[in-house]
Amino acid sequence: MTEQTERAHTIPATRALRRGRFRWRVATFLVFALLILALVGRFALPGGGETDHIARLVVNGTIATDPARLEAITRMAEDDNVKAVIVAINSPGGTTAGGEELYEALTKLRERKPVVVTIAELGASAAYMTAVAGNRIFARNLSIVGSIGVYYAHVDAGKLMRNIGVDFQKVQTGPLKAEPDIDDPLAGEVRQSLQGLVNDSYQWFVDVVAARRGIHRNDVLSLADGRILTGRQAIAAGLVDEAGGEAEAIAWLDDQFKVDPDLKVVTHYPFPENELKQLLRLTGSSALSMIGLGNTGTMALDGLVSLWQAENLAD
Repeated sequence: MTEQTERAHTIPATRALRRGRFRWRVATFLVFALLILALVGRFALPGGGETDHIARLVVNGTIATDPARLEAITRMAEDDNVKAVIVAINSPGGTTAGGEELYEALTKLRERKPVVVTIAELGASAAYMTAVAGNRIFARNLSIVGSIGVYYAHVDAGKLMRNIGVDFQKVQTGPLKAEPDIDDPLAGEVRQSLQGLVNDSYQWFVDVVAARRGIHRNDVLSLADGRILTGRQAIAAGLVDEAGGEAEAIAWLDDQFKVDPDLKVVTHYPFPENELKQLLRLTGSSALSMIGLGNTGTMALDGLVSLWQAENLAD
């Protein structure tokens, strides 16, 4: 092989190596820049400023546990400039643990600030569990409310696996460890165990609704078969207090707690993106894309779920 031929073979490889090194250097620089901007943003983006205001907590989409949201609720409770909190819900629900976390956090917040809830299009399942923590619940006449209940989903793919010749086996420490199997139906002791899990969470949910809404437990049970209600029906059943939205919620805060209706309403969570936050997001996204990583998109819900129309989340 001549010297000229060797050069022809080595130059493309060298160029590729240099391009790879360059990309990693740029990605490393962007990551460090992102960390610096994040530290700056932590101090440059306060929740609500230094003047009196009404805080807004937005609960949109599928609910799961969220440490950042908990921190935001704690800050609202400790901020003397926050005179009241509006919880703006538009959610089909989510995990039972996520709903419980929100309910407990808002209950503690309610001990220090007036908390009023508004339900837009949807406030079902774990989202309704969240709503009952407030002092007052407003919903639109045609909002979807309710779906009080809990479920555990399992897919039995046994027939499919047998048809394609797949045999699923495992070694376990007890008969209920890592059950149910993907190739078996829910039956026997496994089903009984999971039913007990669902029932316990369901009873807690029913008790919370009965206590917070002042409804006899038997009356709650008659509504807690998973059904959904319009806002009008929910008001008649005692699950919602009044028809309305944020304007009506502010008027109620003025009437009941003497909160100035002219106070600015400031979103504390999630904090609206400004130029700095957009830069942080775009820089992070660019760095991940450069090294071949990206957002996978879908959030999986593991464990017990209190969610209306969960199958729609697969789209």
